Amino acid sequence: MDRLTTLDLFVRIVDAGSFAAGAEQLGQSRALASRAILDLETRLGTRLLNRTTRRLSLTEAGAAFYRRAQRITADVAEAEEEATALHARPRGLLRVNAPMSFGVLHVAPALAAYLERYPEVSVDLTLNDRVVDLLEDGYDLAIRIGRLADSSLIARRLAPCRILLCAAPSYLAAHGTPAHPSDLARHRCIAYAYGGDRGDWVLTGPEGEVRVRVSARLQVNNGDAIQAAIREGYGIARQPDFIAAPDLAAGRMVQVLPEWRLPEIGIHAVYPPARTLSAKVRSFVDFMAERFARPSWRLPGLDSGG
Repeated sequence: MDRLTTLDLFVRIVDAGSFAAGAEQLGQSRALASRAILDLETRLGTRLLNRTTRRLSLTEAGAAFYRRAQRITADVAEAEEEATALHARPRGLLRVNAPMSFGVLHVAPALAAYLERYPEVSVDLTLNDRVVDLLEDGYDLAIRIGRLADSSLIARRLAPCRILLCAAPSYLAAHGTPAHPSDLARHRCIAYAYGGDRGDWVLTGPEGEVRVRVSARLQVNNGDAIQAAIREGYGIARQPDFIAAPDLAAGRMVQVLPEWRLPEIGIHAVYPPARTLSAKVRSFVDFMAERFARPSWRLPGLDSGG
């Protein structure tokens, strides 16, 4: 019998006033309980209980030990109840990491409704475009966009994300509109500094797959900054639809080579594996999956060719 169970047994025997009654509460036999307490007294080198045929009483050492054991078992029971409650209903601090642009445009606006639904949860949202180490940096979960690296993390897809070739009407008026992916090699292009955007761009269309080496004198590590450069007429860029859609709908940008597709990527929630997923993480992932089931940024007619 482990030490914690022995402490629990000792407290129950004292509270019940007999070995038999205390042992019964833990589903133990009187003989096993008696042996466990005797072993405890032997290990401590002192008698804890005075035993008579009619009653049990605590020795001086037993009374001191009982008070301490009672506090310990009560603390353990409270800790177990608290841990169970954390899994049973969402509560506590939830630390979330998300990409800057998606976080500003779509995660942050969703938090008011989430916190209203789950009033016992507090959210600490950090936005950046680097891939953080959830365990080392202390995050409960992260939102990630694009191809996921092989890891031990659990991933749940929240929404699709289409990548579109975009340019401002002023740029196309000045430099011409590409008619084929190969034309991109002669245009000014803007590259996203993360995720392998600085080399070849791969498009799929009527002729199958075409790989184009683009010239990107401007490289940026943030999607909103790329969007600003596009609107100013600098050049052509690959943009996720969740950033590009409003400017495309308003005519501030147009889609280039709409009959050609760029690879579709996913928006995922990732979190460390656990035997039991905490209620606060589950509630956040479920909430975001529900919110993004029909993405607000998906506009009719704005497609990547599929």
